[in-house]
Amino acid sequence: MTTRATQFWAVALTGASLFMITLDNLIVLSTLPAMQRDLGVSLDRLQWVVDIYILTFAVLMLTGAALGDRYGRRRMLVVGLLVFTAASAAGALSNDLNQLVVARAVQGLGAALLMPLTLTLLSAAFPPERRTAALGLWSSIAGLGVALGPLLGGVIVETLDWHWIFWINVPVGLAAAALAPRRLTESRGAQVRLDLPGLAFASGGLLGIVWATTRGNADGWTAPSTLLAYAIGALLLGAFVLQERRSAAPMLPLGLFRRPGFAAANGAGFGLHFTMFAAFFLIIQYLTRVHGDSALAAGVETLPWTLLPLAVSPFTGALGGRIGSRPLVVGGLLLLAAGTLGAAFAMGVGASYAELVAPLIAIGLGIAFVLPNVASAALGSALPEHIGKASGTNSTFRQLGSVFGIAVAVLVFDRAGSYASPEAVVDGARAALFVAAAVGALGAVAALGIPARPGRRGALARPARAAHSAT
Repeated sequence: MTTRATQFWAVALTGASLFMITLDNLIVLSTLPAMQRDLGVSLDRLQWVVDIYILTFAVLMLTGAALGDRYGRRRMLVVGLLVFTAASAAGALSNDLNQLVVARAVQGLGAALLMPLTLTLLSAAFPPERRTAALGLWSSIAGLGVALGPLLGGVIVETLDWHWIFWINVPVGLAAAALAPRRLTESRGAQVRLDLPGLAFASGGLLGIVWATTRGNADGWTAPSTLLAYAIGALLLGAFVLQERRSAAPMLPLGLFRRPGFAAANGAGFGLHFTMFAAFFLIIQYLTRVHGDSALAAGVETLPWTLLPLAVSPFTGALGGRIGSRPLVVGGLLLLAAGTLGAAFAMGVGASYAELVAPLIAIGLGIAFVLPNVASAALGSALPEHIGKASGTNSTFRQLGSVFGIAVAVLVFDRAGSYASPEAVVDGARAALFVAAAVGALGAVAALGIPARPGRRGALARPARAAHSAT
């Protein structure tokens, strides 16, 4: 039985954790030019500040969920907060690229521990009929981090220096770590031994795939190193599937993918983050390279997009609890794809910013419809004892969508355009936005597999269902 105080602290503390993660996804990107000037390194080398964070974040989320199930989700949330905060302080104190890259790698580890646990702990704090509304709040907090990332990055660079993008995490992380043991209720998954071979195969396989994807544009997509990384990653993921089939205590029960809507929700989550991150990257390139706007001005200009999920997600989450996730996820992804397509057609060397406003609003509304409901669909498709694993899997699919979205956007941009002239930037951005819109539409097709009312059969259903096994 949860109280309003329990629910308040669950939102506040998981929200603080989520806010730091989403803020760091974009604030670093907006300050790369300042880092490059201060550290005196090439942009290719500086790209590791972004890539290493993505690598550790994407690869270790399943591990973070498994550790939370085994050792306690609240306990591992505190560990994740301390790791993330310590790494942020190390990044703030960095004076050369190597120190900064190591700090970002550890920061990604902390984020991987935190992300799936924010969903699991928040879901556990609310009764079934209010969980989708709570996930709407979760989505709003994520939207706040996205909205403030470019803005804070621009303000910090112009008024202080780039080190302060890391310092701002420290008081938030320390306060949340101190309050969590006293304010959050501990929960665990099934008390079984860790599937160590599964952890090794999953982590190694995801590392190969994410490494090849993040480095494909720099090293070449047909380079031996890229192809070898993909091959090793695929083999290790195949070994992971075989291990999970025969494990008595699997890290990821494969039966989850046979439950109604689980695979569909993860496919939709991948499509959402692919399109969202690709579009954001490309629109920022257009505003800064063609319009000549500063990083701060570009952040302000994207507010019609970034503020809408913050304002609307609590309402779409509550609506999903009443009518089911499927219509909102399908409709939201189609709206996201339409807005992305509209942004492509609105771009032009002589085009005004006003022509982008309607597409930006459509993108923001689409995200607001999808984000809380795709998480609800994934968790609602799992039985209570597997909710941690479902959260980790959904978080991993969404992060992989972000990785592939940016990588493919850069690939298409380079093939269709360049930074040689404003016209070339528009050509490249348009072509890449067409691809991003297509992936968003495919995500909508995948979302058709979400049951009309998934909460009736999964983790959002009555606890009595917990006696059944997903495997």
